[in-house]
Amino acid sequence: MFDPPFARQDWLSLLSRSDTRSLDRLLSQTPPLPGFSRLRGPEIGMSMVRARAGGGGEAFNLGEMTLARCSIRDEAGRIGHGYAAGRDGALVELIARLDAALQDAALYPAYEREVLLPLAQAERDRRAQNAAKAAASDVQFFTLAAMR
Repeated sequence: MFDPPFARQDWLSLLSRSDTRSLDRLLSQTPPLPGFSRLRGPEIGMSMVRARAGGGGEAFNLGEMTLARCSIRDEAGRIGHGYAAGRDGALVELIARLDAALQDAALYPAYEREVLLPLAQAERDRRAQNAAKAAASDVQFFTLAAMR
C-alpha cells in the first residue's frame, strides 16, 4: 500500500484553496497528467454552511455558499475528486485529475515536488505575511496597576 507524505485530505484541502492559473503554471513543470474520463461534472451548486455560536455553542445555519465539484477516472482506473468554493469548473477538474495522479506511487513524487510543496510554501508565506501585518497593528494597553 502506498503511504504518501501528504495525506489525501491534506492535498485535496491544499488544492481546493489554489486557483486555476497557479495550478496551470505549476503543472507546466511536471509530466503531463494521465488521460481521463469524466464521471461527474464539473457541476456548480450550493452548500449550507453551519457554524456554532461562540465556537462551541449550538449549531446554526450561517448561510449558503457556491461550490463546484468534479469526479474523474483516469487511464489507470484511479478515481479523483475535486471540490472548491466558487464556480470554477476548470479548477475542480484539475483538482480531480491531480487527486487521481497523486494516488499513484510512481507519479506522486513529481507532483508533490512541483505542485504540492510550492502551494504549501506559498500558503505559509501568505499566512506569515498576514500575521506580520496584524502584529504591526497590535496595540498594547497598560494600566497603572500593571506598572507596579
